[in-house]
Amino acid sequence: MTATADAGRRPSTAPDTDPLLVIDDWKTWFTTGSSTVRAVDGVSLSLQPGRTLGLVGESGSGKTVLSRSILGLLPTRNRLTPGGSISFDGVDIGHLSKREMRAYWGKDLAMVFQNPMTSLNPVLTVGRQLTEVLKLHLRMRRADARNRAIELLSSVGIPEPARRFDDFPHQLSGGMRQRVTIAIALACNPRLLLADEPTTALDVTVQAQILDLLDTQQRERGMTMVLVTHDLGVVAGRTDEIAVMYGGKIVEIAPTRELFRKTRMPYTQALMLSVPNMSAPSHTRLFTIPGRPPVLTDPTPGCRFSPRCPYAQERCLVEEPPLAAPERADHQYACWYPVGTAEGALALESNLAAGVTASGTDMSSMSTLEA
Repeated sequence: MTATADAGRRPSTAPDTDPLLVIDDWKTWFTTGSSTVRAVDGVSLSLQPGRTLGLVGESGSGKTVLSRSILGLLPTRNRLTPGGSISFDGVDIGHLSKREMRAYWGKDLAMVFQNPMTSLNPVLTVGRQLTEVLKLHLRMRRADARNRAIELLSSVGIPEPARRFDDFPHQLSGGMRQRVTIAIALACNPRLLLADEPTTALDVTVQAQILDLLDTQQRERGMTMVLVTHDLGVVAGRTDEIAVMYGGKIVEIAPTRELFRKTRMPYTQALMLSVPNMSAPSHTRLFTIPGRPPVLTDPTPGCRFSPRCPYAQERCLVEEPPLAAPERADHQYACWYPVGTAEGALALESNLAAGVTASGTDMSSMSTLEA
């Protein structure tokens, strides 16, 4: 499936309520010896109730750290939060302790993790792990919690849920384990669900089933959801809005249809081109992004994507572009030479003619961008 195949499937309507989640200039840094890793470095976004946000970026972009910062799941040792705020339903939760955050876990905020084998306790049965959540947060009696747990297992597509209730995680397939983690996350009807690469550990045939399940549960429950992934193809038809992260920052954010229709950030364009196209001729070479992600202990001056960007000019190396919305209020991007603009076309043309960008990146493999 190409990234654009389902980009227009999910309708996007204008929000008319106050945001449920507001992140304002949030920073999460980690100290490592004499260095400081700026994992999340000044992120701002908001999310309306009942909507789904896709948080996209390659490994090391900061998306997982951001999602765990929202839930307060990061260790306190060697962690710095030098600025910003995270507000949930009008309450600043960004600087709460883990003890204070417990009032929100399960009932208001929940998370589906990447690897279901490590997120489930291997020595406890599936039923024990589900009923523990129900008894802790909803004060259910044992019999009621068992019945509710079986209902939850059935709702997420577990066959013979009453029998699986007494199984251990190792007795289930990868897809069934992930369904169990989703059931646990949904047990107390959270208002905000964060799904962090929920299909990473699964084979391709199961991935679509899990994504469809999350989509269905989100719609039926009216939940707000953040879907974290490295694959734009995953979020194309399943989100209302997409935020693209790179080097600890948001570099483009827009409604899903708008992002695919008018991509402006070269990094977003590169992610789209990296998705395999099933209609391409056999043995077609896949597009790759040259170079490596930035070292966040010592970010480069200017645009953090400039060392890898085919549009990069001298200005990009010394002056960091702000996240702005020059065309429409709901489409922000951080680029001096945006894709699809006259400035961007001239920058790309000059780099193709020179054979290299201002940062020295070889343009010989960038002929795909000429179109």
